[in-house]
Amino acid sequence: MTAPLRITPGLADVPASVDVVVVGLGITGAGVALDAVTRGLSVLAVDAHDLAFGTSRWSSKLVHGGLRYLAHGQVGVAHESAVERGILMEVTAPHLTHAMPMLVPLISSVSPAQAAMTRAGLFAGDLLRRGARTSRETLPRPRRVSTTEALQLAPGLRRPGLRGGLLSWDGQLEDDARLVTTVARTAASYGAEVRTHARVLSATGREVELRDGLTGATETVAARVVVNATGVWAGSLVPDVHLRPSRGTHLVLRADALPGLRVTVTAPVPGSTSRFVMVLPQPDGRVYVGLTDEPVDGPVPDVPEPSEAEIGFLLDVVSAAFAHDLRRSDVVGAFAGLRPLLDTSATEGAGATADLSRRHAVLTSPTGVVTVVGGKLTTYRRMAQDAVDAAVSWAGLGPVTGPCRTATLPLLGAAPRSELALLEQPERLVRLYGTDAALVLARAREATGLPDAELLAPIAPGVPVTLAELVFGVTDEGAADVDDLLDRRTRVGLVAADRALAVPAAERALALARV
Repeated sequence: MTAPLRITPGLADVPASVDVVVVGLGITGAGVALDAVTRGLSVLAVDAHDLAFGTSRWSSKLVHGGLRYLAHGQVGVAHESAVERGILMEVTAPHLTHAMPMLVPLISSVSPAQAAMTRAGLFAGDLLRRGARTSRETLPRPRRVSTTEALQLAPGLRRPGLRGGLLSWDGQLEDDARLVTTVARTAASYGAEVRTHARVLSATGREVELRDGLTGATETVAARVVVNATGVWAGSLVPDVHLRPSRGTHLVLRADALPGLRVTVTAPVPGSTSRFVMVLPQPDGRVYVGLTDEPVDGPVPDVPEPSEAEIGFLLDVVSAAFAHDLRRSDVVGAFAGLRPLLDTSATEGAGATADLSRRHAVLTSPTGVVTVVGGKLTTYRRMAQDAVDAAVSWAGLGPVTGPCRTATLPLLGAAPRSELALLEQPERLVRLYGTDAALVLARAREATGLPDAELLAPIAPGVPVTLAELVFGVTDEGAADVDDLLDRRTRVGLVAADRALAVPAAERALALARV
């Protein structure tokens, strides 16, 4: 079995010069690396910490069709989002995406007029799907459901005053950090140098100075162009980029807190005609509840923390829609991400972050650093395309590059869902790695010599992650330590109690894979 080129922590044997240096390995930076290398450019992509260390791992794990942007009059953003959703679900990552049913319960606080507005919005969303040429087999049309069917889909809904619901469909990711890792692995498979734990100390449009986070060694790499894809930290690399971050918070619940939930419930915020809180069941037996939109001032933290006020708000909204009143003790984890919203106002701090456009922007600094900011996870591919277009133009690389290929380029492991269903590999590995499930298991066998039964067993009670996944995280995905494995290659770390149980398995995987 031929191994793909791998992601590597640190700067050992880093090239002295490349066509493109990409700074930041969230979803946008990984996308830029893939776009550039598949146009025929030599690429070095680096991150001070790890793949998906920042905002990219703190999302709602959705690929949005753009309905919420349409509601704010951002028609272009909505259409772009719907197009990119279709590309992800039908071409580039069908193994990491699936159709997600979403139910708006028509509870007593939702007036008939509000219900009519919501229904009109859902049908407008279906028009976006059709305009993006996404098939009805991928995403069915919205419809009204009876009270009986609503309770079958979400048994825990509050029954008094319930008069059915509105059912629609959007895209759901297996996991956001898993998507980032897969895009980065795909870039590496085409020849990109993808290096984690490599901090940029300084950058111009022609070179970067790097420090190895594992050894402390420094290196200077020459480039024909540098792309800044560091998200909310973009202004620290290029000072003339001004952002107004907003914080989005999610809660993590056990599935038994809201038993029998088969759909995402979009719970209306009492007193509002346009705000909702989503209750999102996950494949691993968790439920995510989110999200908020709060302005953030001051220095950008490495890991944002949810506020107790946000946690209380989310619990209150969900409790209004469900018969079971959620308590703070039901929350087994919480996470928050910072949206890198571009500040285009004359006066920083004016207005609400919820009103800022989610459209991305590509900016070129006086020294030639190309910065891409704004946007959202769903449209990462188009953001990367625009950033590479700008970089190619600035550096005069047009004569040596081919066209953008990423709209038709499947990520590693991708295959039609009908083919994935026929794979004779463990269901969990197929869900996470698609056609690469066999590679994951083979790599774990080679590295450890352990039997399949041990490699595929859950690593701890109530933690479905397997040793094979952890070993593959080290051998092929650049994980350097326990944090990389538990917080990003897998998402065990979202629940502190589960993380504590999983640490011995992560330490074992690191030891086995390095022998």
